[in-house]
Amino acid sequence: MSCAGTVTPEELAGMAEKCVRKGNIGVAFTYNEPLVGYEFVRDTAKLVHEKGLKNVLVTNGTAETGILEEILPYIDAMNIDLKGFTDRYYEKVLGGSRRMVMDFIERAVKGCHVELTTLIVPGENDSEDEIRGMSRWIAGLTDAEGRVIGKTIPLHISRFFPRFHMTDRDATEVRKVYRLAEVARENLEYVYTGNC
Repeated sequence: MSCAGTVTPEELAGMAEKCVRKGNIGVAFTYNEPLVGYEFVRDTAKLVHEKGLKNVLVTNGTAETGILEEILPYIDAMNIDLKGFTDRYYEKVLGGSRRMVMDFIERAVKGCHVELTTLIVPGENDSEDEIRGMSRWIAGLTDAEGRVIGKTIPLHISRFFPRFHMTDRDATEVRKVYRLAEVARENLEYVYTGNC
């Protein structure tokens, strides 16, 4: 192992391989935002693939598609946070770009299995119109051959609990999560609820 609690791509890929006998199938890059250190993800995922194992990426999708092009050949599946479907929410609350995330998702679905997650925050992204618009957009996504596959992309709609910088609001009502899942099912085949 490296010093100071760090691990190299070679060490992590080696650990994943050693754990195969315990049922391990690969590595999941998750918690915090793994693309902050995308070079580590890229280098490790390549080595993991060379060992015949799988790679999963859990990300907020806030990265240029050039970065995605570097890692996508080594990623087998992604769960991408689509945090809302308005520019106001992305820009004013999250400090990000909805278009960047949408571009990331559009490219990712052409290269690997993708699932999407939306955390429903009361008063921010919880309208039926927003979820309806989001699910329509997802339903129109296409694979690398141009076939429309969006209706079969899983969407996870999750309940919010007050934490960190958003302690000034209540948890999302369970019935609201269930209702928004029903709305999303107007356009998508696989909609799941979480944290309820």
